[in-house]
Amino acid sequence: MTRIEYKTDDQIRVMRRAGLVVAKLHSAVREAAVVGATTNDLDRVAAQVIAEAGATPNFLGYYGYPKTICTSVNDEVVHGIPSERELQAGDLLSVDAGAVVDGWHGDAAFSMIVGGEHDPRDEALIQATTDTMWAGIAAVATSKFLGQVSAAMEDAARAAGQYGIVRDYTGHGIGSAMHQPPEVLNYRTRSRGPRLKRGMCLAIEPMLTLGEHHTNVLDDDWTVVTADGSRAAHVEHTVAIHSRGIWVLSAPDGGEAGLAPHGITPYPLD
Repeated sequence: MTRIEYKTDDQIRVMRRAGLVVAKLHSAVREAAVVGATTNDLDRVAAQVIAEAGATPNFLGYYGYPKTICTSVNDEVVHGIPSERELQAGDLLSVDAGAVVDGWHGDAAFSMIVGGEHDPRDEALIQATTDTMWAGIAAVATSKFLGQVSAAMEDAARAAGQYGIVRDYTGHGIGSAMHQPPEVLNYRTRSRGPRLKRGMCLAIEPMLTLGEHHTNVLDDDWTVVTADGSRAAHVEHTVAIHSRGIWVLSAPDGGEAGLAPHGITPYPLD
């Protein structure tokens, strides 16, 4: 698919259902992510939530990906494969997950610190990444072009501190497929990008590091790590532009809390 897919309000309503499955999955995985749990344990929890909701996972089997979710730990940026790796106190865990309901996709990610004491730099990194995401989502509501959303995210990341902004992996359009045009960059370029229009659904997903932005892919052909070994955080929500405004489909409150500091009110369709 090379063209942007514009959704009807009814299609966005179905995507909201998929987004809420992902939100429920996130909550269950957060609770299960304790010291001594394996990342395979988290994958099983996620699979159960999706099955109980009558949805299907959109990661499992995607270009041969072998698991339901991605679990990336410490210097792993994204696409980490669940395994028998046990979580340790102070690990920085990022979880990326998606679900499909009636052919329509939801996608979201979160980062957290596992158990016990932790390095305050990790907590600040997660907060900076989260703030960057919400700045991008808020810009969806106020901007004319997608390039302005990317610029807003870079501005927020730079304002938060000396963080690397991962450039090799980006946000994306989403709808009847998990990854669609347009590409949503997390940094400013000279391109203004496509015009933001009603019916667009976008996955906004910045990834920040405590070091440089460069990444490598491990021998499993999936796991992305920072080239300098620094820790990374990854957060993501799916946002829709519809007939009444914007709506964060993968946030239970529609994005109300995250958007409030930006003076933006999300509008549900129902």
